[in-house]
Amino acid sequence: VQLVESGGGLVQPGGSLRLSCAASGRIFSINAMGWYRQVPGKEREFLADITSGGRTNYGDSVKDRFTISIDNAKNTVYLQMNNLRPEDTAVYYCNADLRSTPIAMSTTYWGQGTQVTVSS
Repeated sequence: VQLVESGGGLVQPGGSLRLSCAASGRIFSINAMGWYRQVPGKEREFLADITSGGRTNYGDSVKDRFTISIDNAKNTVYLQMNNLRPEDTAVYYCNADLRSTPIAMSTTYWGQGTQVTVSS
């Protein structure tokens, strides 16, 4: 199973970005997908997650500015980020809690991360 993030980059304060994360490989079913971010020297911070049924959960620092969505047909999760601030600068990671076969236990997989830099 592989998770590949895309959509990161440099954006000015107040701007927007949309991150994507596509899961591929041996996937029977996805329970949920989510987004985290990490700044060097700090712990990874939870941002949002979403179940395959569309139930969402957000971290307090982003719930009024970020929106998570999922395309089950594409095994892809998105993070729409609006009104970005310099403190949003970080490496953004996605994860997926999924089963590879009908009898396999659920396992969490992580992407390699994508850099988001908010600066003028």
